[in-house]
Amino acid sequence: MARFEDVQSSLWDTGSDWGVQAPVTDEVVLEAERLLDVTLPGSLLDLLRRRNGGRVTSGRNAFPTSGPTSWSVDHVPFDSVLGIGHRERTISLFDSPYLVEEWSLPAPVVLLSGDGPCWIGLDYRASGRHGEPSVTWFDADDNSELALAPDFRSFVEGLTSASGFDSAESDCPLA
Repeated sequence: MARFEDVQSSLWDTGSDWGVQAPVTDEVVLEAERLLDVTLPGSLLDLLRRRNGGRVTSGRNAFPTSGPTSWSVDHVPFDSVLGIGHRERTISLFDSPYLVEEWSLPAPVVLLSGDGPCWIGLDYRASGRHGEPSVTWFDADDNSELALAPDFRSFVEGLTSASGFDSAESDCPLA
């Protein structure tokens, strides 16, 4: 398992500006936390201060699972991270309340990555809105979920390359 600090410096696919928001400011973090009514994890904010969302490298685009999902028997995709911002025609953490309602996902959850019906999100149900959320996989089509990591930092440290898995992919893409 990689150290968070090492992944933090090598997570982003810098050859693509897809999904990248304007640089994070303290004001936009406060706006997001007010709108979402949660405290965002410091480790997530550290990543977003380096690059505010976008595609991740192929070396960190999957997370191994402890059980099967609609995507695969042994992993879920993690192709991108939603940033914090208002870039036109780009979803961001600000869209979480709408998307959670639209896809009938549990609350409080802040979506990190996905393209319905499948999502990866910060799950505040056990920690409370101002605690350290776990990271969970949600599939709205089959109303299933799978806990991935106890916190965002552990999730990032567990990211690996999808090329290391033999499993067949499903029709539940993450963008």
